[in-house]
Amino acid sequence: MDAVAYIDPAVISFINESFVPVRVQASDPVYGPRYRVKWTPTLLLTDSKGVEKYRTLGFYPPGELVPSLLLGMGKAFFDAPDRPAARKCFGRIIDEFPRSPQAGEAIYLSGVANYIETHDVTNLINIYDRLAADYPQDIWLTRADPYRLLKH
Repeated sequence: MDAVAYIDPAVISFINESFVPVRVQASDPVYGPRYRVKWTPTLLLTDSKGVEKYRTLGFYPPGELVPSLLLGMGKAFFDAPDRPAARKCFGRIIDEFPRSPQAGEAIYLSGVANYIETHDVTNLINIYDRLAADYPQDIWLTRADPYRLLKH
């Protein structure tokens, strides 16, 4: 990834603004086993105590690395639970990277976060409707399929 993604100015800027980047070799005798690094690149998002919150494996081109990291950030905020911060991350994927493979999951998780906060079933129906309209082949439409049954 050093040859393509990590040299991209947008990726560098995003990583430096959003994270404290640390590079660890897979062969590192302490951190390799601790974080179960078996292949490179393995990207981990951890909290300040080093607890893993999100993991990706394999190469991402520059245009896909940022949405992948946003998804990881959003999931970490979702689990915190900081639903507004999670929705902000998911919203950036939806708005700035609508053709990213992460967009369907971002729509799904953003709608779920809205539902958890409001208990308004319309949020679940909207997940299905948005995915059906804009992402009909996305696996997240399959996962949202039960929400279509909530329509009256």
